[in-house]
Amino acid sequence: MRSVNPVVTVYHDGGCPLCRREIALMRKLDRRKAIRFVDVTSGSACPLDRKTLLARFHAEEDGRLYSGAAAFATMWRAIPLLRPIGLAARNPVFLRILETLYTVFLRFRPALQKLTRRFS
Repeated sequence: MRSVNPVVTVYHDGGCPLCRREIALMRKLDRRKAIRFVDVTSGSACPLDRKTLLARFHAEEDGRLYSGAAAFATMWRAIPLLRPIGLAARNPVFLRILETLYTVFLRFRPALQKLTRRFS
């Protein structure tokens, strides 16, 4: 696989055990190195304040910042295996469903983080 310049930048919470696992998987799947992963907790330069970036998942593509399900779809489009899901998310109805699921997940995220820490 040829390496390309990153086309997507993903801002993630390196202090979250769930996020670390998710990002580790995405790094493995990103064989073309099309994604630049930025740990918001590392003090790296970011487009928004840290609190905002830690509250929701964010990704940037072509100078545009995406949040929530749209950010996941942006990341997925950069990974060949997940690209079909990312492309499907361009459909507003499908994206709305993904965003609803993501919003529900965010309610349970603190409890899931505690469980993940306990079993890590």
